[in-house]
Amino acid sequence: MRNSAPVRLLQLTDTHLFSDESGTMHGVNTEAALEKVLAAVGNPDWSPDGVLATGDLSQDGSPASYKRLRRLVGQLGIPVYCLPGNHDDPAVMQNLLNETPFNYCRTQKLDGWRVPMLDSFLAHRAGGRLQSSTLATLRQDLVTSASEHVLICLHHHPIKMHSRWLDTVGLEESGEFLDLVHSSGNVRGVLWGHVHQEFDEIVDGIHFMASPSTCFQFLPRAQDFAIDSRPPGYRWLELHPDGTIETAVRWIDD
Repeated sequence: MRNSAPVRLLQLTDTHLFSDESGTMHGVNTEAALEKVLAAVGNPDWSPDGVLATGDLSQDGSPASYKRLRRLVGQLGIPVYCLPGNHDDPAVMQNLLNETPFNYCRTQKLDGWRVPMLDSFLAHRAGGRLQSSTLATLRQDLVTSASEHVLICLHHHPIKMHSRWLDTVGLEESGEFLDLVHSSGNVRGVLWGHVHQEFDEIVDGIHFMASPSTCFQFLPRAQDFAIDSRPPGYRWLELHPDGTIETAVRWIDD
């Protein structure tokens, strides 16, 4: 029997940690920014069931950066579901972020919901791609989970962000993925990182979502690369038994 309570999840994305804890990007100490976000999510009135860590967790792919993330996010004491971004080193990440409470690129079964964590990493490219084997596994997963609601997570954006420069580094050859999503009948949402900004759009009943980075943000709808002035952020989600997704972004102001 399914629980009547929703599954509560946090999305933390694009933490960009370095081997050196003093590492900065665009004037932001990425580790200090992550610590502020983690302090803000400690709300006793809203206890999450897990974390969706959707890539670019490291900036330099170093073992030290993943060990630091493991220590910081592991303090939440809940499962952490990880996938790689274009700045990550998947081999190092899989080695260091694949023991309890961390899980690397697995499909999670969460009380009536199924959450595939997809690998869109493409070596030496800022954009990403889903390999044919990944799509085949997802297709089979959607068939076998026909009675469950599905939230798909990946790093690269599969739809346009209406930003000229950013849309050159999204999910390459996304057509087959989107056809699969729209024809499945049980995908309720698609969630990604990479774009360092909030995005929410419902298309044919499917909720497409992107979230701000835990450090710095990209300016929405910019034609050329530009940094936004918005602070670090994260997304919370409640996956309800009837298939609805309740969600919002939270910004961390000093």
